[in-house]
Amino acid sequence: MKKWTTLMLARAGVMAALYVALTFACIPVASGAIQFRISEMLTVLPLFYVEAVPALFIGCMIGNIISGCTLLDVALGSLTSLLAAALTFLVGRLVGNKPLKIILGGLFPVALNAFFLPLIWWLAYGEQTIGYWLNVGYLFLSQGVIIWGAGSVLCLALAKALQHNVPALAPVGTGRTATDKTDTAAENIGHAGN
Repeated sequence: MKKWTTLMLARAGVMAALYVALTFACIPVASGAIQFRISEMLTVLPLFYVEAVPALFIGCMIGNIISGCTLLDVALGSLTSLLAAALTFLVGRLVGNKPLKIILGGLFPVALNAFFLPLIWWLAYGEQTIGYWLNVGYLFLSQGVIIWGAGSVLCLALAKALQHNVPALAPVGTGRTATDKTDTAAENIGHAGN
């Protein structure tokens, strides 16, 4: 297991806080059968950073608490986000094709939330006003728009910033320093070269 650096801990804190702030900003539509949680665009960050995995878990947990979710919804919903983030991280390490990496990296948060959240809501709140498959469809659509739409833009912007050697964004443990002209994460997601 890699040792976490101060930069990684700080970046994880910023990611979690940003998730919470974005969730709070859209609180009327951040929860429920039809939700449009803009903070879900951050679920692409594990493609770049291992520290995004626990950051998204903690951010989701706090976001669910401030959204007024039940304890069961907070726990199981956050664990769903943790699993999605871990699988997205694996995609980031195993898939080389840039567009495929973004598509597959977004698939886990979209699909896991779409299929698990209606079950979690049924357990946490009882009978739902709309059926399971309608809930799945709504969530797949809303999550897909946020993650593959806004999340893809975030991926490309972050890859571009990594190519320009922004030190605070340089992934730790890539074998390169923040002052190198290229970065592994940028090469894997963004456009190679300047």
